[in-house]
Amino acid sequence: MKIIRAKDYYDMSRKAANIISAQVIMKPNCVLGLATGGTPVGTYKQLVEWYNKGDIDFSEVTTVNLDEYRGLPKEHPESYWSFMHRNLFDHVNIRPEAINLPDGTNLDADAECARYDAVIHNVGGVDLQVLGIGNDGHIGFNEPNEAFELGTHCVDLKEETIEANKRFFDGNADLVPKQAYTMGIKTIMQARKVLMVANGKGKADIVKKAFFGPVTPEVPASILQMHPDFILVGDEEALSEI
Repeated sequence: MKIIRAKDYYDMSRKAANIISAQVIMKPNCVLGLATGGTPVGTYKQLVEWYNKGDIDFSEVTTVNLDEYRGLPKEHPESYWSFMHRNLFDHVNIRPEAINLPDGTNLDADAECARYDAVIHNVGGVDLQVLGIGNDGHIGFNEPNEAFELGTHCVDLKEETIEANKRFFDGNADLVPKQAYTMGIKTIMQARKVLMVANGKGKADIVKKAFFGPVTPEVPASILQMHPDFILVGDEEALSEI
């Protein structure tokens, strides 16, 4: 595990974007596993800035996203499809056919999970997986559990996760979808490199638990202690307890 300390959110975003851009430059046809949420927005903004300067080219890149709300059409403004287009895809030269997310409108969970696992397999697996970390240690929508989930699966979202995400739904928890499709822990661990971004004092306690405590499915991110090429980029506040 490699820990990169950043001064603040902007510095964290820039350092994380450096790692992603290096991956794309070294392997132009790489597969990027991407995450949504507030933390990676600055990283995507930096990548767009470098793309506009001609420093990075996404024309051969393939992407697979971690997760998607079950039941939301992709055109919904708070779908992860919309989030990714708004924050990255609409601003760079990625091919539309190279963008992959779970299909939230397919309510046949078994079929959709099998389809998405096949997509990840068929593109050759993930070269670099970007992650955030939830306050309870979840990665993707892999919530604390009694065992580590393996492949793509349908998750009943915990109240804490719904509460954290209601800010994207006009502050109304009732509007937040109650389920999501997410990549499993095994899939994340099979990524050749994993990059986590963490910022803010609110993440300090879980960062300490996840990476300096026991490996347990009750803190899903703790499994990353076992990954052979894991990088944590955090600002001073997020890393203040380690």
